[in-house]
Amino acid sequence: MSYKSPLYLGFDLSTQQLKTVAVSSTLQLEWEEAVSFDDDLPHYNVSKGVHKNTEENEVYSPVAMWIEALDLVLTRMKEKGFDFSRVEGISGAGQQHASVFWSEEATHAFEDLQKEQRLVDQLSPRAFAHPWSPNWQDHSTQTECDIFEEGVGGEDEMARISGSSAHHRFTGPQILRLKQRLPEVYKASKRITIASSFLTSVFLGKIAPFDVSDVCGMNLWNVEELKWDEKLLALAAGGEDRAEELKEKLGLVESDGGKCLGSVSKYFVERYGFPSDCSITLFTGDNPATILALPLRPLDVIVSLGTSTTLLMSTPTYYPSPAYHLFDHPTTSGLYMFMLCYCNGALAREHIRDKIQSYHNRAETGQESWNLFNELATSTPPLGKQSESDPAKIAFYFPLSEIVPNVQAGTWRYTFDGKTLSDDSSAWSLPDDDARAIIESQALSMRLRAAPLLTPCAENNQKSQPRRVYLVGGGSRNPAICEIIGQVLGGSEGVYQLDVGSNACAVGAAYKACWAVERKEGEKFENFVGERWDEKKMVKRIGDAYKEGIWEAYGEILGAFKEGEGRIIAEKHN
Repeated sequence: MSYKSPLYLGFDLSTQQLKTVAVSSTLQLEWEEAVSFDDDLPHYNVSKGVHKNTEENEVYSPVAMWIEALDLVLTRMKEKGFDFSRVEGISGAGQQHASVFWSEEATHAFEDLQKEQRLVDQLSPRAFAHPWSPNWQDHSTQTECDIFEEGVGGEDEMARISGSSAHHRFTGPQILRLKQRLPEVYKASKRITIASSFLTSVFLGKIAPFDVSDVCGMNLWNVEELKWDEKLLALAAGGEDRAEELKEKLGLVESDGGKCLGSVSKYFVERYGFPSDCSITLFTGDNPATILALPLRPLDVIVSLGTSTTLLMSTPTYYPSPAYHLFDHPTTSGLYMFMLCYCNGALAREHIRDKIQSYHNRAETGQESWNLFNELATSTPPLGKQSESDPAKIAFYFPLSEIVPNVQAGTWRYTFDGKTLSDDSSAWSLPDDDARAIIESQALSMRLRAAPLLTPCAENNQKSQPRRVYLVGGGSRNPAICEIIGQVLGGSEGVYQLDVGSNACAVGAAYKACWAVERKEGEKFENFVGERWDEKKMVKRIGDAYKEGIWEAYGEILGAFKEGEGRIIAEKHN
């Protein structure tokens, strides 16, 4: 009989789908499966995975839908011949911040599961005090966010404690709102989890602890001290005398991202054929799982160039700010996960591309529509300076209202002569100069905010620059965008195109499951994955990033860039 490698499953409970992948011990992808909530479970009447109450700015999902999707995805795998007996470990990722409220009956419901019946029929509604889970798109908690920030002394202090300012979607403000509006539901909630620990609980057959990284998306956790923050608990619970009750509802937080929480529930053993000793490892959030999809070393960054723009980085430096998020790292103690999100990404670049095409009477479509934009972007010198004495050109492009910085939609152009920032744009050649400026603007914003977390070290010549810059998403296929972002950020080891497929969260979770089971004592996740990961297959080096003189020139302009942002923000409040 030929040897068959153990398999490890990674799940991704996202807004619109439940996806799973299986990888081997060598981290080779062996299986992919997905259930679409809209298409495969139409009886829940969701649109893009959610319901919306526009009058209250509420966005939420039915918890029962998630449970039914789990049975469905596993059933499909079984019908297609997937061998569950080879699975030695399971982990996963969940959409961050989404809360689940369990009833007093949850424990008994898990104990009573029968293999002949579907999970959803046995757990819902019995195991839940509330049938809905607020989605990350929810914007109903502005009042509660104000209470949180006022309660601790402002957004800076909120970020210092919890790694983020108070956000609509974060679980703490959501709990406060539910407690005030539906006190009977809060009282009936024996336990409160988030999406990641919810799915862990279903596989375990008991309520699971929180993952130390995903818990940072709640505005309740003290990131640096690794404990529930008593002041934030009191704010969410509605008073200091009620904080302990909320802490009991929340339960424990597990700091070892590779800890085996126990074996898979017998329901999955009997219904699908999982081994009885199949290990369940902490599930984490979708963004933390993404950085696990490659052996991201400290000071490496991932820039996702999709509809929105996201920068993810692993850093040993805790330097919190309301402008971004800092989470405890999902696998490695002593590291933090930096996350920076922008609403305006591809939309802003495409807006400039289309203006240029129209101005020059060009009508290319598809990938060719970028030809003129790319030609102009790469032929324009950095900051639009044709000579050393020319003023630098700095601009801000927000087709949509932006959160980083928090401003309304608009376009602003400036020139900077080394001393004075002027809003006189007469030196601009429009719209051609916008091609390079839009890319520089987005990259300068990332560099400005990431700089305090990029500790200078000998490996990068004592410069505050990333080691490697990994680019993913649609924009990563555009050579001009890649080149200019690389020049601004200045990765000391170059800029790379990363291809981990469309299921990065699930892949990262599967790697985590494999590491948890097969790691040697004390073996760090990055080292474990780095030894087994096929870099040649997943990563393509597309060029140098750091160019002496150019990176420094962009650094000299950061003060003026920050001043320009300040002016735009001031306009909003005047």
